[in-house]
Amino acid sequence: MGRIERLVNRVVAMEDDLEDAGILVDLAREEGDAATLDEVARDLATTERRIAVLEEESLYFGEYDDHAAILSVHAGAGGVDAQDWAEMMVRMYVRYLTELGFEHEIDDLQSGEEAGIKSATLTAEGEHAYAVLEAERGVHRLVRISPFDSNSRRHTSFAGVDVVPLVEDAAVEISPDDLRIDTYRSQGAGGQHVNTTDSAVRLTHLPTGIVVACQAERSQLQNRARAMALLRAKLAELARVRQQQELDEIRGEQTEAAWGRQIRSYVLQPYQQVKDLRTGLEVGNVQGVLDGGLGRLTESYLHWRRANRERQDRRDAGVRAPS
Repeated sequence: MGRIERLVNRVVAMEDDLEDAGILVDLAREEGDAATLDEVARDLATTERRIAVLEEESLYFGEYDDHAAILSVHAGAGGVDAQDWAEMMVRMYVRYLTELGFEHEIDDLQSGEEAGIKSATLTAEGEHAYAVLEAERGVHRLVRISPFDSNSRRHTSFAGVDVVPLVEDAAVEISPDDLRIDTYRSQGAGGQHVNTTDSAVRLTHLPTGIVVACQAERSQLQNRARAMALLRAKLAELARVRQQQELDEIRGEQTEAAWGRQIRSYVLQPYQQVKDLRTGLEVGNVQGVLDGGLGRLTESYLHWRRANRERQDRRDAGVRAPS
């Protein structure tokens, strides 16, 4: 509610400024006061910039937009190329989060047998963290000359990204009887960093089959607590998805699982382009995107999301309107 109150106060203040400006313009015109007109023009330019900032705030309307986010990357079809692609994506996200000034930590990372990674999970905290990273949820497709193909042929690889908000611990109750808890040795950088104890923790929620793991902390208790937080977040997201599916059935709409659809293509060969298949945005500097330059893609998604929300609100209003 504090954020809403601040937004309302800013709108009221701008309305007052615009009303005062109108009065000053009328008086200045009556008296032929050019200096006052110039001053009002400068004030209106400032108000215009404040309106632009307010417009940006309108992109963040979701219940969990201000929450921290849990982002998971999983290698898909494509074998070792897909695992290499998943590792490239984790690098991309770490650079993007660093650029944004977000605090982030890799909670779990499963390396591939030959190269790359099978999966990785990281937590990010920052302004509108969940809303920003929600843009990445879905299947990402890479087309390139494979560095693992001795014949230098073009390969297509896929990786899936899941993003859920980090909810408060009390938001989801988990029965101990529903959990299987496994411990294993954490993967490290080697040398003095090798962990010689089974401090990593993997939790399996038996009723849903959801699996989470954490090896970021040195203590098994700390890893278990962090894994429980990750599990609660995923269970909360599952409950929201199921509720949305029920609403969609009531509306008579057919929708795909959010993570299962292809959302973006990254083409390195035979041409260079990143294309978001939801918004239609195309970016020619593929390397810039892979180096963490996701800003334009994120902004495009947030505008697309708001437009979809407005359309849905109009449809719902039409359904509720009396005949």
